[in-house]
Amino acid sequence: MKKFAVFGNPIKHSYSPKMHQLFAEYCGLKDFSYVKTFVDIDAFEQTVKNFFDQGGMGLNITVPFKIRAFELANILSDRASSAGAVNTLWHKDGKIYGDNTDGIGLVNDIKRLSITLNNARILLIGAGGASRGAILPLIEAGCSHLHIANRTEQKAHELIQTFSHLKQLSASGLDNITGQWDIIINASASSLSADELPLPTSVFHQVKLAYDMLYTADAQTPFTQQAHRHGALQCSDGLGMLVYQGAEAFSIWNGMYPNPEEVLGILRKELQCQV
Repeated sequence: MKKFAVFGNPIKHSYSPKMHQLFAEYCGLKDFSYVKTFVDIDAFEQTVKNFFDQGGMGLNITVPFKIRAFELANILSDRASSAGAVNTLWHKDGKIYGDNTDGIGLVNDIKRLSITLNNARILLIGAGGASRGAILPLIEAGCSHLHIANRTEQKAHELIQTFSHLKQLSASGLDNITGQWDIIINASASSLSADELPLPTSVFHQVKLAYDMLYTADAQTPFTQQAHRHGALQCSDGLGMLVYQGAEAFSIWNGMYPNPEEVLGILRKELQCQV
């Protein structure tokens, strides 16, 4: 039996077991187990080590453990190193490997929406871990300019300083954003509290895509509603990002890439049924 799990605190809400089981069925993996595990705050490192010592093959890591997973991993991918956080772990030759698939999940979902990232001008809202994990994958996808805007402007400037080798980056507060954008991505937690972001309404005009990393049952978040009202041409929540980052992790562990589009449709229907 190939054993996988997602570790988090809280974890009850996670769709990862359903998602990965669908991936496994698509790829014909019969001896496949994936469970969600609530981990005590003080027991994360030992619980990870116990999982691998008992034959576990791969882990997804969610809040609040991504930074601790980064610190625990012996070998990090480039995108994990740049993100400063890990959401995917696996064990090989006595070592724990860490990767961050959130950013590539975002990139692949934007591509699914038929939006071109090459030469795109992107406005990224927020300067926390979600933004940090997205920067390198968006740059590697070919965007020409990536602007980080945050409520506390200093944090946006501090973030781009950690990527000082990337010349495509700039930063500002939310209230002094200038220029026109092809894509606006909300990586802040604003939609969790149903708050509209204090952005100039002009930033949304003719934007090709307004994307919220948060997902909801009806695919409408406060951010996407705000963007649509002020002129964004297309809006999306982040359920596809969840599925694509999961597909990337599944591929790392099993050497097979599953069917994210089909699984996304199934999970969307399940969410809608819960409303």
